[in-house]
Amino acid sequence: MAIFTPPVLKLREGAAVSRLCSWAVRLLLCVFAIQAAASQSEVVEYQIKAAFLYKFGAYIEWPEQTFPQTSSPVIIGVMGSDAVADELAQMSSGRNINGRPVNVKKLNYGDPIKGLHILFIARTDQSRMAATLTAARGLPLLVVTETDHTSMPVGVINFVIDGEKVRFDVALRSAEVNNIKLSARLLTVARKVIGAPS
Repeated sequence: MAIFTPPVLKLREGAAVSRLCSWAVRLLLCVFAIQAAASQSEVVEYQIKAAFLYKFGAYIEWPEQTFPQTSSPVIIGVMGSDAVADELAQMSSGRNINGRPVNVKKLNYGDPIKGLHILFIARTDQSRMAATLTAARGLPLLVVTETDHTSMPVGVINFVIDGEKVRFDVALRSAEVNNIKLSARLLTVARKVIGAPS
């Protein structure tokens, strides 16, 4: 004998499935929204760091022999972050640093860094960071890093996220080793100046 299933029950099952699908769609939309917000946040962070890298050049004094000619460009190397390099290249196009044109170079870890004037090293592991900083030691080069870990070696300038803002710390001893001078105006806007006279 066939079992009769009331139509009402089928309707209720259909409604439950419909609600479940609706919730699934909402959940997916929320996930996409979170991912989009995170992606947008990363883009803004890249833009801010690129702007800082461009601006830093105006507050650095390199040794006289660093630039062969008065028209020689300021060369900024970006290691490990094509996104920052692209932002920086777009931002600095047609502009100059203290009257010098700006060239932006994309670099991989281990690429030669001699001849650069500013080097940005994106987040990486400790061994890669240490190797790059060792290669940069003593060169007339502003090295900029980004790490929040106190155990990691850092450059002359190190980007940190303070709250929701991009800030930077300055290590004066590293600047001295690389024979570059930092403007007092740059130091006043740093979050922390390491090695400053007390």
